Amino acid sequence: MGIWTDAFIAPPAPTLLRPEAFGRLAVELARDRVVRTPWALLAGRLCVNASLNWGSVSGQARWDRPPVGTVLRTEEYPGEVPDPDDDPPPWGPSHEEAQLLASGEKALDILPALRAAPYGDEDIAVVFAHMDFGNRAITNYFQYADRRTTLACFALARPQNRPLSADTYGDMDDGPTLPVRTCVVHTFKHALGDLGLDGGPVPALAAITSRYFGPDQVSGKTWG
Repeated sequence: MGIWTDAFIAPPAPTLLRPEAFGRLAVELARDRVVRTPWALLAGRLCVNASLNWGSVSGQARWDRPPVGTVLRTEEYPGEVPDPDDDPPPWGPSHEEAQLLASGEKALDILPALRAAPYGDEDIAVVFAHMDFGNRAITNYFQYADRRTTLACFALARPQNRPLSADTYGDMDDGPTLPVRTCVVHTFKHALGDLGLDGGPVPALAAITSRYFGPDQVSGKTWG
């Protein structure tokens, strides 16, 4: 069975990387075989707490492979205006709307695509298909090769709060959160490294993000 978990890594403060650094981070994740392409570049209104695979615009970009230029919206709430009384995600619904700006197989093509993106003015995400299970460091962490392990690099126009530890089916909305602007989120169901809940981040991933987020980078998980 297993429990779906969305894990994140972020700087300790809500820092927005310079666009060149954000691009290098995304490229290094592919170059160092942490993730596999294809990749997709999104810009618009994104939610850092939206479930990566299920209903989010990131999931649509990854699974549906729409043509470049397509405007994607959160599946559960197409065209709806957010209720001001909604709890914030992950305990309340996510409302996203973003355009697919570019996609491709070659990681280096992310760099020119980002240069043309509204970086800092709109929320940005680079979404990768899944973790690279041809990398022994990845397979040693996860229980088996699972191509549902989508990963997204976020660069948010404004800080959003990401829970450090949250059960989406529980009453944990008073738990600690971390404001983030740049962060990396990935989803998984089975992992030997921490059995999904209590352990640390994927070492191969954390080694790369620490180059950009610093030695005090923070990790957390949402599950349910």
